[in-house]
Amino acid sequence: MHKKILYIINPIAGTGSSNQLKKIIERTTHAAGIPFECITSNPSANYTAVKTKIKEEGFTDVVIAGGDGTVSQVVGALRDTAIQFGIIPVGSGNGLARAAKIPMDPQKALQLIFKETGKPTDGFSVNGQFACMLSGLGFDATVAHSFARQSTRGLFTYAKEVINNFGGASPYLFELSVEGYTLSLQAYMISIANANQYGNNFTIAPFANLNDGLLDIFIVLKQSKVSMLWQTLKQLLGYNPITQTGLHAPNSTILHWQTAALIIQNREGAALHIDGDPAPLQNELTIRVLPQAFRLIRNNN
Repeated sequence: MHKKILYIINPIAGTGSSNQLKKIIERTTHAAGIPFECITSNPSANYTAVKTKIKEEGFTDVVIAGGDGTVSQVVGALRDTAIQFGIIPVGSGNGLARAAKIPMDPQKALQLIFKETGKPTDGFSVNGQFACMLSGLGFDATVAHSFARQSTRGLFTYAKEVINNFGGASPYLFELSVEGYTLSLQAYMISIANANQYGNNFTIAPFANLNDGLLDIFIVLKQSKVSMLWQTLKQLLGYNPITQTGLHAPNSTILHWQTAALIIQNREGAALHIDGDPAPLQNELTIRVLPQAFRLIRNNN
């Protein structure tokens, strides 16, 4: 397949040098004989001019060099074009890239992009905002907001913010409507997952699939902090089974459902993140899967 690649590079993603990454991209793509251009990402997520550029100049691929937030913004803005997307994962967690089995090494990621074509991949919407990986309310969103305020990136900084916020974590009241069920519950966090992880192989939804038309809903209910840690560890290891959608037994500590849509009433103002980026407080969230929303160059099915 003939390719013409538009690279969109986030200059502040991750912990590495964007100038060095750009040199690797230019050298490797020149060597492959593929026409290309490099531009920087737009913090405001306004890619109207890029849409015109893709159409007028005949680009076939948009390759995003950044983390999950950048990927989400670019795909959300450009997915209604005929373009296919690639990822050079240089963010702090790279959850979507890891779920899609995209190599973490830029050179190897480029080789995958050069030889493969995009596969249909689900996304989802949160009150109309596009998401491609994982969003959530409560504790993990509080950490995402705290992490965004730090001057350094990477796994160490994220882990530090998890520890700093854990002691003050408390459950929130939510009301969920899903597949005919309506239930009120208190939970430390609610995660909505299309991919299987937050990033760095921190696998919060072991059974999630990028192309099954379903979202994995993972809810950590009110319980002791010790129990919360234990149940989260079991979830990471895949020991918490998927339960009937809407099921909430009195002694439940974890709920794990799969569904195509749900509505969440955020009764006590829990923080929100969308694909790892802090999002404004919202009191009601309408969430639905977007089957085969975009084409992603990836290794898995």
